[in-house]
Amino acid sequence: MDKQMPVLPYANDALEPVVSRQTIEFHYGKHLQTYVNALASLTSGTAYADKSLEDIVRTAPAGAVFNNAGQIFNHVSYFMQFRAPQADNAPKGALAAKIDEAFGSFDEFKKQFAQAAATLFGSGWAWLSLNAENKLVIKQYPNANCPIRDGEKPLLVIDVWEHAYYLDYQNRRADYIAEFWKIINWQVVEKRMK
Repeated sequence: MDKQMPVLPYANDALEPVVSRQTIEFHYGKHLQTYVNALASLTSGTAYADKSLEDIVRTAPAGAVFNNAGQIFNHVSYFMQFRAPQADNAPKGALAAKIDEAFGSFDEFKKQFAQAAATLFGSGWAWLSLNAENKLVIKQYPNANCPIRDGEKPLLVIDVWEHAYYLDYQNRRADYIAEFWKIINWQVVEKRMK
């Protein structure tokens, strides 16, 4: 993953009504851009300047460099996994089989993932990832943390910092989580397994 600002694979209004144009303009256009700018400033002329984003996230000690790198990684993963809303949106193929194996069903996976996202205290992320045993796991991560720090392969993420949903849902985090499933591009998530 690049340390530069990514180009979204959809228009700013493509995720409506799940995520509004206004939220994309603020969340992607301003929040993510701020992290990208800060990391560039913090790493210029340092040993981190030539490292990949993943290497920085994996190796940087807690502090400003890690916080900005982690936020870029999490946000880019989040924004690049979306497409226009679809009813009955669900994974297929190898990813669907892996979810069934780990959780019993897609509905049970959604329930557990939503629970992790809804109960994370404060700001952070809920992630689906592959652990060292090649098993799917759901974990909560506060602030800028992510599965890379645990040696896991990140697959699917939901941002539960308030700026991700407040313009569209105010304090109704559960409503945002319920709508989130409509915009997942499951092909992107499956590619992340490889």
